[in-house]
Amino acid sequence: MSRIGKLPIEIPQGVKVELKDGRISVSGPKGNLSLPLRDEVSVTVEGSTIKVERRDDSRQARSMHGLTRTLIANMVKGVSEGFEKRLEIVGVGYRAELKGDTLVLALGYSNPVNYRLPEGISAKVDRQTSITLSGCDKQLVGQVAAEIRSLRPPEPYKGKGIRYSDEVIIRKAGKAGKGAGG
Repeated sequence: MSRIGKLPIEIPQGVKVELKDGRISVSGPKGNLSLPLRDEVSVTVEGSTIKVERRDDSRQARSMHGLTRTLIANMVKGVSEGFEKRLEIVGVGYRAELKGDTLVLALGYSNPVNYRLPEGISAKVDRQTSITLSGCDKQLVGQVAAEIRSLRPPEPYKGKGIRYSDEVIIRKAGKAGKGAGG
């Protein structure tokens, strides 16, 4: 039995879970999410807990057991607390600005880069060099953060670019000074 899959999911106060037509829908104060359920697993709601069980011991059912439980747990956490990712911009003249639902980034290119935020994602810009992305869908928050980071990934020599706030950039030594080789 999957160690992750057999754990029950607690439903917090204010979160509503609904099972209908092979689909689980979770709604809460931060938003609504839904997930189609695979045939290999069965989901039951008992009181204030959700249980995920697999129908047989096939390889596909075993692999879907823990995955489905984790996806549902992320949905419950997302609609109750939400998820957020922090990005930092490093470099002289590099900055961010929020105009409506568009993030305007000056990243050393000849023109600023306009990134339109998808539905369900909100951004907050602190000090022009720090971006906080938040939303109820963990996968979408991570995807948007990765797309913004890919606009100017951090380079290893000076560390300029967009990085995650907890990311460590391994720096490389530059070229040695003149006259080292003879």
